[in-house]
Amino acid sequence: MKNEEGKQFHLHITHGDVGGYVLLPGDPGRCEKIAAYFDDAHFVAQNREYVIWTGTLLGEKVSVASTGIGCPSTAIAVEELIDAGADTFIRVGSAGAMQSDTRMGDVAIVTGAIRDEGTTRQYLPLEFPAIADPDVVSALREAALRLKIPFRVGISQTKDSFYGEVERNRMPMAPGLEERWNAFVAGGAICSEMEAAAIFILSSIYRKRAGGAMMIINDADLAEKAEEDASKHMAEFDADCVIRVAVEAVKILIKKDRNSL
Repeated sequence: MKNEEGKQFHLHITHGDVGGYVLLPGDPGRCEKIAAYFDDAHFVAQNREYVIWTGTLLGEKVSVASTGIGCPSTAIAVEELIDAGADTFIRVGSAGAMQSDTRMGDVAIVTGAIRDEGTTRQYLPLEFPAIADPDVVSALREAALRLKIPFRVGISQTKDSFYGEVERNRMPMAPGLEERWNAFVAGGAICSEMEAAAIFILSSIYRKRAGGAMMIINDADLAEKAEEDASKHMAEFDADCVIRVAVEAVKILIKKDRNSL
């Protein structure tokens, strides 16, 4: 869908405004910080929660586009970015720990997402898995190793309700939320976030590549802590480590893609 100027209805971009490789933070305020890692970075557009910058890495056009919070706005961004020519996506954000041995500051490299949200049900039945592209996962893992940044590789939970996770014990459906959470943890899920499933499902439908790198910003037992517990807080985090991993992964993919031509 286009606006009266022939641009994407929500992102206000057109073909050529973005590169094939796109980093996807949720926070529009983080786009300029990510773009600072690009060569020749310039502002492209801003509308609602969507901010887009474009530059180059190793001579290839790359972009950063914010998605806002959650799968509905993320799906809009990915749909319109694909229509504008993007084909490789890396989610760059934050997540909550699900395993007790995961530490705050670790980078979670996501291989797939539990579709515990509503948006992707509008696209494919729940039986269809939300899986990251193996080449993107491999590039993210290699990037973290090169940069000596601690990381975990595994499955995330993509959900719709932030407080349904971090304060699930006060919710009317607390027993059911707790049962599902415990099942996901027992199954080995490493983190909980709000966007990966939409990115992966849309990339699968449109035959594009996608992966995700999320910094762990809280302990796995946050929801179990009482409200008056002084340790029940989520501090502001420095996204530099996860941004560096994502940027390095894009460089790895660029080199690999060139070699495969």
